[in-house]
Amino acid sequence: MRDVYVIGVGITRFGELWERSFRDIGIEAGIKAINDSGIAGDDIDALYIGNMSAGAFINQEHIGALIVDYVGFASSSHIPAVRVEAAGASGAIAFKEAYLSIASGMHDIAVVGGAEKMTDIGDEMANAIQGMVIDQEWETVFGATYASLQAMMARAHMEKYGTTREQLGMVSVINHRHGALNPDAQFQREIKLQTVLNSGYVAEPLRVFDMAPLSDGAASLVLASGDVAKKYTDNPVKVKGIGQASDTISLHDRREICTMDATVHAAKRAYERAGAKPADIDVAEVYDSSTIAEIIAIEDLGFFDKGQGGKAVEDERIALTGEIPVNTSGGLKARGHPVGATGVAQIVEIVKQLRGEADKRQVKDARLGLAHAVGGSGATAVVSILEGSQ
Repeated sequence: MRDVYVIGVGITRFGELWERSFRDIGIEAGIKAINDSGIAGDDIDALYIGNMSAGAFINQEHIGALIVDYVGFASSSHIPAVRVEAAGASGAIAFKEAYLSIASGMHDIAVVGGAEKMTDIGDEMANAIQGMVIDQEWETVFGATYASLQAMMARAHMEKYGTTREQLGMVSVINHRHGALNPDAQFQREIKLQTVLNSGYVAEPLRVFDMAPLSDGAASLVLASGDVAKKYTDNPVKVKGIGQASDTISLHDRREICTMDATVHAAKRAYERAGAKPADIDVAEVYDSSTIAEIIAIEDLGFFDKGQGGKAVEDERIALTGEIPVNTSGGLKARGHPVGATGVAQIVEIVKQLRGEADKRQVKDARLGLAHAVGGSGATAVVSILEGSQ
């Protein structure tokens, strides 16, 4: 297995991009990443794209072929393109597949993209499409929604560990504070705790400001083998380890719902492959599709003991200047959550942090970063650990 490095990153603004098409945002992110890397189009060996549900959102499937055609590779280099779907983990698994293709020696340079266009349809339909990532036969048929399953986790965590409504709200407050420093974030303003606590219910105890928004956006990465990376940059970011794991798709079949076992096992594999432990991580992007999801994530990743995530948030140990800065991009909550793009966008942020390019949200002396993505209510999890060269 060869060493693999990220040598280029690109991202669009996230938000309600009604004037932009799926193709436009995907190409913008890809061109930014290619320009950042310094490679030429002819250097690319393969393309991997994370996308959850373009067929439902914009009536377009065959996404790999679409992007290759639109950028001109279909009639020139004829590179292979692979579309990956795993709900919110789609982009993270696209990254993993590109990594494996280079580590194995099959390719020398691969581009990873992630994109989703979610706001061209009504909220009701968009939320129904998001609900497709949970168990249709045993959950949605009985009225469960993605938000209501997150709410069940929240209530269980509150009952078992004493997590408070205010602690949940502080996740959103901190992420919006970080997002206010990110020019690509959907929401670039700070909010007060009372704003979260006074917002309308989505599924009790979770409120509107506890949930990530519907978003449009795209992100992209250029990966290269070690010998190739040296030709293009003096500041490559090494992929130290990736772990992926699965759990039951339905919540009622889980061992318990205050822990995502897929995250626990994916993290264990990533740490082992990276030769690292939770205390070594300097900055992390974790999957906060809801505020409870972030609290569970920082526990399952080993940053805090089980049941102590809420208290860690309350004490701001995950803030920019805290013990372990989490979601410096603003996370899904403030940066936005175009589902297929999220896993790639998380790695874009980690790469910027490790290269010292995160501007006002830069974590001092960041050397080792972690990205964590989840599919569905926890059926799939991917953890990636990257190391800066500075």
